[in-house]
Amino acid sequence: MSELTPVAGRERSPSSGILGVLVFAATEATLFGTLIATYFYLRLNTDRWPPEGVEPPAVALPIALCAALVLTTAPMLLAALAAGRGRRGAAWLLVLGATVVQAGYLAWQIVLYFSDLSKFAPDETTYGSIYFTLLGTHHIHVAIGLLLDLWVLMRLAMGLNEYRVATVRVVAIYWVLVNAVAVLVTATQVSAA
Repeated sequence: MSELTPVAGRERSPSSGILGVLVFAATEATLFGTLIATYFYLRLNTDRWPPEGVEPPAVALPIALCAALVLTTAPMLLAALAAGRGRRGAAWLLVLGATVVQAGYLAWQIVLYFSDLSKFAPDETTYGSIYFTLLGTHHIHVAIGLLLDLWVLMRLAMGLNEYRVATVRVVAIYWVLVNAVAVLVTATQVSAA
């Protein structure tokens, strides 16, 4: 039986974490693509959007919040680079800074979400139904990202190794995806204004 010899110049395949987050990205693209398509389908088949009695959504605040969230892409990617270079402290601080901004974003969005719930309900109109479903689904993904950030911070506190570097990279990719979705969700939300 002959031994397998490595092929010269052959690069390593992506890690399981990277492949997993790419599969996750495909499912999320399907989920949010469907929700956004449903939003516009309902909007195009309705005479008045939002319906009578529901104020059009604010524009400035959702865009400002989205911009703040999108800006956290930079520290997350820089944290992945720092971790890859063995700079555990820098990676930890970058993730921590991003986490603070992301948590502020989510807290403010939850306040706005419940404020909107006090004005109109998801079961009153098709607008309310898709509006709250779309925003709620996005907020859940941000909350999951925050839990992942906390996990990364705990892992980094224990030192760096190959697996922890991969963890930082995978979570950074997750945030790139969540932040790209945030732009689409916010654009959809404010399109009714």
